[in-house]
Amino acid sequence: MLAQIPPMTLLVTFIGLSAIIALRYLLISGLFYWLLWGRAPEKVRAIKLMHGHPKPGAVRREITWSLLSSFIYAAPAAIVFELWRLGGTAVYVEAEQYPLWYIPLSIFIYLFLHDSYFYWTHRLMHRKSLFPIMHRVHHQSRPPTPWAAFSFHPYESLVGAIFPPLLALFIPIHVGAILFILVLMTMAAVFNHCGWEIFPKWWLRGLPGKHLITAAHHNLHHNNPRTNYGLYFRFWDKLMGTDVMESEYPFLSNP
Repeated sequence: MLAQIPPMTLLVTFIGLSAIIALRYLLISGLFYWLLWGRAPEKVRAIKLMHGHPKPGAVRREITWSLLSSFIYAAPAAIVFELWRLGGTAVYVEAEQYPLWYIPLSIFIYLFLHDSYFYWTHRLMHRKSLFPIMHRVHHQSRPPTPWAAFSFHPYESLVGAIFPPLLALFIPIHVGAILFILVLMTMAAVFNHCGWEIFPKWWLRGLPGKHLITAAHHNLHHNNPRTNYGLYFRFWDKLMGTDVMESEYPFLSNP
């Protein structure tokens, strides 16, 4: 079926998706960078997680790597999009094809499978043989800023870009659910790298905070790379003994 896609059509789709991904990144990251780092600290209603400010040139470096990642993310997405137009994916448009309850279920399935893939590939990239060539670029962000959301070496971006589009080939999902997931993925990446915890303490101390990843959780990974490998959920970190959170922050243990 790939042979049925005209090369020029695929190129146009790739360029269009690259622009959309890059623009989405720039808008969301730019907004939260201004809200958290661009204003006086007393105006920020969030908890700063690291001392100091980004080093000179850090933001420019993060944006450069992130824009390059946007192009890499767009390549497999463009192929799957064109396959969808030819009827070669599991993405459906008519909501009546599946029960309505399947839409939130499919979103959870996609997020859990993506989180599982991310956890294990992320952990693998921390091996001494792979870290320098794949993952060191991302860990140069100390403290991370919202611009670090897609700040990856091309090798790492390629690993991350392949899996989500592949799911659309095999697991039925509504096109609206896909759009929701794509926005959520960007929001999660930005939130996790804010350098500030934007969620309230009651959220972090409660059920959501005990199972969902926020900036406070991921920030600890930038401090200690042997912990907190997850993307959306703390499930795999807890199961594999790599989860660190409550004991590291006084504001989570003190009333």
